[in-house]
Amino acid sequence: MSAARGPDAAGPAESSDTSSPVAGSPAASSPAAGSPAASDPAVSSPAVSSPAASSAATSSPAADFSLAVLGELVALGVTDAVLTPGSRSQALALTLSELHRARMIDLQVRIDERVAGFTALGLAVETGLPAIVVTTSGTAVANLLPAVLEAHHSGVPMLLLTSDRPASMRGTAGNQTTWQPGMFGRFVRLALDVPAPTGSAAEPALAARIAASAVEAALGTHTGTPGPVHLNLQLREPLSGAVPDLVALAAAGGWMPGGAASASGSWGGSAAAQAGATAQSADAGSPELAPSSSSRIATTQRAALGRSGPKSAADSAGAADSAGLAAVAGAPTAHAANSSSASQPPVATTQRAALGQSVPKSVSDSAGAADSAPHAAGAAGGAPEALALGRGPRTIVVAGHDAGPAAEELAHRGGWPLVAEPSSGSRFGRNLVVAYRELLADADFGGRVQRVIVFGHPTLSREVPALSLRDDVETIVVTPAAATARPGEELVDAYNPGHRVSSFVTAVEVAGGEPGDEREWLRSWVLASRAIVDAQSAEDPIPAPNIELANSPDIAERRAYRLAETAALKEPVTRRTLALAVWQATWPHDRLVLGASRLIRELDRAVPGKKIRVHANRGLAGIDGTISTATGIALASQRAPLSALRDLPLQGGPARASGAAASGATVSTQHGVTRVLLGDLTLLHDAGALLFGTGEARPRIQLIVANDGGGTIFDTLEVAGTADRAAFDRVMLTPQTVDLEALAKAYGWAYSRATTRVELDRALTAPLAGPTLLEVPLPR
Repeated sequence: MSAARGPDAAGPAESSDTSSPVAGSPAASSPAAGSPAASDPAVSSPAVSSPAASSAATSSPAADFSLAVLGELVALGVTDAVLTPGSRSQALALTLSELHRARMIDLQVRIDERVAGFTALGLAVETGLPAIVVTTSGTAVANLLPAVLEAHHSGVPMLLLTSDRPASMRGTAGNQTTWQPGMFGRFVRLALDVPAPTGSAAEPALAARIAASAVEAALGTHTGTPGPVHLNLQLREPLSGAVPDLVALAAAGGWMPGGAASASGSWGGSAAAQAGATAQSADAGSPELAPSSSSRIATTQRAALGRSGPKSAADSAGAADSAGLAAVAGAPTAHAANSSSASQPPVATTQRAALGQSVPKSVSDSAGAADSAPHAAGAAGGAPEALALGRGPRTIVVAGHDAGPAAEELAHRGGWPLVAEPSSGSRFGRNLVVAYRELLADADFGGRVQRVIVFGHPTLSREVPALSLRDDVETIVVTPAAATARPGEELVDAYNPGHRVSSFVTAVEVAGGEPGDEREWLRSWVLASRAIVDAQSAEDPIPAPNIELANSPDIAERRAYRLAETAALKEPVTRRTLALAVWQATWPHDRLVLGASRLIRELDRAVPGKKIRVHANRGLAGIDGTISTATGIALASQRAPLSALRDLPLQGGPARASGAAASGATVSTQHGVTRVLLGDLTLLHDAGALLFGTGEARPRIQLIVANDGGGTIFDTLEVAGTADRAAFDRVMLTPQTVDLEALAKAYGWAYSRATTRVELDRALTAPLAGPTLLEVPLPR
């Protein structure tokens, strides 16, 4: 676990720095804001200003710029932020605290950046909007990498706001100073290294442009490929100033999220003053920002405040270099190609894949490249052109992770078998084939497949990618990334086993009339799958009793049913019965999160179709961050909307509330439970996520831990049969004997244990008041 970062005094290099590392930066012609008093904790510690004084600019350009950037992000519809503490990020932290108190954003605080990153990922998975992650400098930034990789490969939007020292301190062995720009390489959609603010009148407009570009890139507005964005914010002392009372200012009409600064530097003010600030920004080298041609990131929050739509990255990119803003080499920037959103294609997909295209060196270069970038089909407002799938070839539809319901819809229209992983969003419907592994390996079924249509990201079997490696099988992958692919370009990070995919398309539709021969093709798959699943159920130590006997007129049969039921309930839990029980206990208003362990495959083999919300981190299928991700999903799914809470009176009256009293946006008002089915090593890898700080929201989340004493998934590998058992156990199984009850109690979680089916059913159906850990011991 990474520790929270403490105070770090600035060295002489920072306090004397008067030049910007980027040509044209506002800092290049302005004196540094640092002073001997700035490093004095008594001076640099933030103060709480009164409403009367809060309209004045603070003494800290870092604080003013933090409010400008975060206010714009709120205005653009961002609703969530996760913060880890640190000295360099104090202005961002205190601004977020005030925005949370004003119910303009929902803030979570964590001490571990790895936990924070995956919590933000979970929030974005549930809301579909990027969540902000704020860190201090140094190793704090590097700890975000696992979450960034997962967000990149699974197409989840994320906004990383990392605090940094001025660029002149890089390479000087300064305290907590490293090369943060470009740290995430090609795994972010946009990376900007922002020079330290100096209080210039141009900076609010620059902040607005940065925020708009970041949100557009994170959402994949112009590319169809959402993902993480990195804003590296250089901040110079004084690192914070008095925090304005945003509630009082907003009530007085003196401030609103995204409001421009007046010429004097104060926030809010008259419309004329705001217009003057925009004009001055243009004179300073930051041109007036034009409205975006895309309305995708406009939000009801912004509309309710009477704000215009967000600014386009393409509109403002031309002035990026003159404003001192440069893209980081090695990080992709969002292409400004047009995209269609007016109507849905006949069958579209929510699966996202990164384009992996060439990297412009600056935002202006990116804007220039936009003209040569291909436009998405239907850019004028129509739907993307769908590929017509003719009848005839023996076809199956595969729904991998995040495929969405489009895969089930296509299978239903075409009359084709559906292979749908648990986290696909398509594991329902009458075309579902549960025992697909066995059938794909059968020459009479998989051997006769001629065409496979793939949605999402399949990861749970070897049999599915093996189809694409066959010369006699046509593989069509449906992905929004195909809309902006250049002719002849192979998509990077899109599903493409052995580089053998026949074509990538944005949408497909079924050509021709009603199914003909497809009916018998589908029927054979469904019946064969049902027979396999029934046979597996019969292999359970004590099979489920025949429910028809429960109401039999024969007393002996009814008695036999009760005895069989009692015996089944007292039987020890197996992985199969555990997976079935958790699936059965989950309802549409719940959320189910699956760890990357043996259990997700057991569940995939056993559970029937059911239209519920299931998530798993299948971008890279790592075990890290599972609890953190689930916590983010739980927090977002169980709270009341911010818009509803904003109308309620603040607890504590007009004066500032603090702690839990100010956390109105985190009150749990929605029904449902988030269940997490995971292994013991997956739990221990993310044990830091069990910590909720004092006053932090504690959602209804149940960790169902299948404890088999280590990584038994490796027992399924071929090497397990040939390796020395002692050596294998030490380096592969990695056995553990952690007392999970003590662990749960140490973090304030409720604990229970289930060893039989009746105990398991009781624990899964009991009402939850907060975080709970359910341990289910399993044999190796």
